[in-house]
Amino acid sequence: MKRRSFNDPAQTKFVGLIWRPFQYPFRLRAGDVIRYDNRLCRVIRVNECAAVVIMNQPVRRFKTRFDKPVSFQPPPAMFRICSNSDVEILNRKPHRTRL
Repeated sequence: MKRRSFNDPAQTKFVGLIWRPFQYPFRLRAGDVIRYDNRLCRVIRVNECAAVVIMNQPVRRFKTRFDKPVSFQPPPAMFRICSNSDVEILNRKPHRTRL
């Protein structure tokens, strides 16, 4: 049985490579330090619907009924913002172009 070849010898072979530089799909990245509500926050993780951010809360200081000073550090507040939010990113270095 003869095997048929569907290649046309007159047809030139097309080989191409399309190079697109990798671009992160979201503006925020995990590990970014941002300024939100005039306070420093850290981005924990980013996915297509939200960026999870933690913000340290200030130390609470007060006096008891017996005039004893008490202070404690509340746990960090965790909240979600849009992964493409237009917030100030403080620790990102500008992208250098190769020559």
